[in-house]
Amino acid sequence: MVCNSSLVSTAQSPDKPRRNSAATKRRLLAAATAEFAARGIAGARVDRIAAAAKANKRQIYDYFGDKDGLFDAALEAHTGGIHEATLPIDPDDVVAYAGRLFDYIFEHPELSRLVQWARLEGRVTPASYDKRIGSFRRRTAAIEEAQQRGRINSRLTPEQVLTLIESISVGWTIATTEFLADADRESRNRQAQRTLIIDSVRRLLT
Repeated sequence: MVCNSSLVSTAQSPDKPRRNSAATKRRLLAAATAEFAARGIAGARVDRIAAAAKANKRQIYDYFGDKDGLFDAALEAHTGGIHEATLPIDPDDVVAYAGRLFDYIFEHPELSRLVQWARLEGRVTPASYDKRIGSFRRRTAAIEEAQQRGRINSRLTPEQVLTLIESISVGWTIATTEFLADADRESRNRQAQRTLIIDSVRRLLT
């Protein structure tokens, strides 16, 4: 039996555009993350993003609508990543959440920059609102359970505890200028910084 290679190619072709589309979107998101992190929303250029992603500029509008939509998608991709990496919070070891959060922020400094640009330029991402609310409720519920078990003190509300942990675990990226100015130096000090954050959170909560 003779196999017609053109028929095989035709049969397999419907999946190829989908694979190419997904790969193009990933490249655009990666390029957009770098561009937005460096220049903010207003300063970012879609032509630079397209060139860096080896894509057509038109594809940005086809996939994401406009530059704001692309920023939202880049920020939400990282937001989803941080939730997957740091959740759930274990009621028996709330302090460990601070360590996981520190690790993610350290390994993804672009997220801190994206969040700062969004705040500076008044940009919100309404599409991710429901996800953020759901994540927030799960985290505060775990903290409340930890308080009920006597694992951490109850002087603060669960919401205040969560804000405290995240402020300490994330805020150092703003206060520690070396993190932005000299990533190599900060990498050498990573463990010391992580230990300091975890110890600080533990002292405040127990």
